[in-house]
Amino acid sequence: MYAIIQTGGKQYRVAEGDVISVEKLEIADGEAVVFDSVLTVVKEGEVVIGKPLVAGAKVSGKVVDHGKEKKILVFRYKAKSNYRRRQGHRQPFTKVVIEKIEA
Repeated sequence: MYAIIQTGGKQYRVAEGDVISVEKLEIADGEAVVFDSVLTVVKEGEVVIGKPLVAGAKVSGKVVDHGKEKKILVFRYKAKSNYRRRQGHRQPFTKVVIEKIEA
């Protein structure tokens, strides 16, 4: 059994026991989180596709950790005008372990 959920502007394929890294959530470590935006649920070969969401379906999990991704460099450059700007960015994330899929 697995589901496709939407959070932080992205979609994730999750099953029970999976650990996913999502955009930062303002929830403390160890607390429960519920994803109500369930787009699709596949259960024993039966596929339920939402229009746009599956009614009554939710995915619950637990926040494991917060952190930052690896640094990426943003470099702006304009030729012949001596314009150069370098900036780093680290995107924050939240790790969530999926505990239960209800559909």
